[in-house]
Amino acid sequence: MALDQSALLELLGELKLTGTTDRIRAATERLYQELIDAETAAFIGAAPYERTSERTTTRNGSRPRVLSTTAGDLELRIPKLRQGSFFPSLLERRRRVDQALFAVVMEAYLHGVSTRKVDDLVKALGADTGISKSEVSRICQGLDAEVASFRDRSLSDIAYPYVFLDATYCKVRIDHRVVSQAVVVAIGVAADGRRVVLGFDVGDSETEEFWKQFLRSLKTRGLGGVKLVISDAHAGLKKAAATVLQGAAWQRCRVHFMRNVLTALPKGRQEMVASVIRTIFAQPDAEHIDAQFDEVVRMIERVHPKTAVMLTDARDDILAFKAFPARHWRQIWSTNPLERLNREIKRRTDVVGVFPNNAALLRLAGSVLVEQHDEWEAADRRYFSEASMTELTATTPTIDEAVILPEITAA
Repeated sequence: MALDQSALLELLGELKLTGTTDRIRAATERLYQELIDAETAAFIGAAPYERTSERTTTRNGSRPRVLSTTAGDLELRIPKLRQGSFFPSLLERRRRVDQALFAVVMEAYLHGVSTRKVDDLVKALGADTGISKSEVSRICQGLDAEVASFRDRSLSDIAYPYVFLDATYCKVRIDHRVVSQAVVVAIGVAADGRRVVLGFDVGDSETEEFWKQFLRSLKTRGLGGVKLVISDAHAGLKKAAATVLQGAAWQRCRVHFMRNVLTALPKGRQEMVASVIRTIFAQPDAEHIDAQFDEVVRMIERVHPKTAVMLTDARDDILAFKAFPARHWRQIWSTNPLERLNREIKRRTDVVGVFPNNAALLRLAGSVLVEQHDEWEAADRRYFSEASMTELTATTPTIDEAVILPEITAA
């Protein structure tokens, strides 16, 4: 059943994409052309160079048409026929479909929505003939190639001192069952201070082997110079990082740790204890951090001894950041730099709901991450200044002094 037009447009309004202007214009132009070619094939009864009994005429070149959209001027080719005439209904209706069409293609064509639903969306936007399953597959093949090329690119041209690892979860249909699968993402801060998306994958993040495979793929592509890994205390991730990224220090995300602490406290005491613990991270230097940590443990121990033990046990993990440049502390003591990215992935995947397979999920997540990477690359401002990055050589401790990733099994 086709979607209600007003509901469709309201939905598409929430799917506004980010990315460079040239990238959006090129993608929009390509996708418009795909729809025009698909409608032409349906009108003629045959694809280019295809011989069928339903064929009514043949193509005879094309004529150019410039279409102005909010993504820019699109240079399209309208097929000419040897007998009769053809003009795509998508353009004939003169609707403001450019924004909606781009969102549909990037949110439906790309991302594993059922063929029937894709067809309904395309028809609702003005292409009366809809789009076939083969056309959807052909369009997706090009997008898969783009995502694969990004995932396989070399990382050997520069060092990445900081690496952030995290995962977000989506529903996928596997073996006739709907299961939760993780989209794992690694972002890095390069030696010149720029943020980059290092890599991503889809799978079962609960297993150590999956994380090892993911991290080894980054190493194979040239990831090097890692001084600090920032993540939550996932046992499988930590073991994998200890094996694959030997010599790197590990920072346990303070936000995730705080959540673990608060769940062990009565609700009425949570805010008070959280405020006290936050004072540790408000200190100006490593010496004051250590002193404040000891004081906080003494204060909490009198009323919540179990929480004091949790703090003491996690001391080296949550304070690893203090061995690095002070100007970087706020950005490296948690996985917050990845949270916004995860929220955007979830916002886009929630529209689809349940993906038909891991490849469809990887296609959508990959599209989001490639867009974000391009946005960071095009930005004038760096995540850390080059001057502050040079402090890493002077402030980073030796391997013996660092908080090296431990081989522990407790989460």
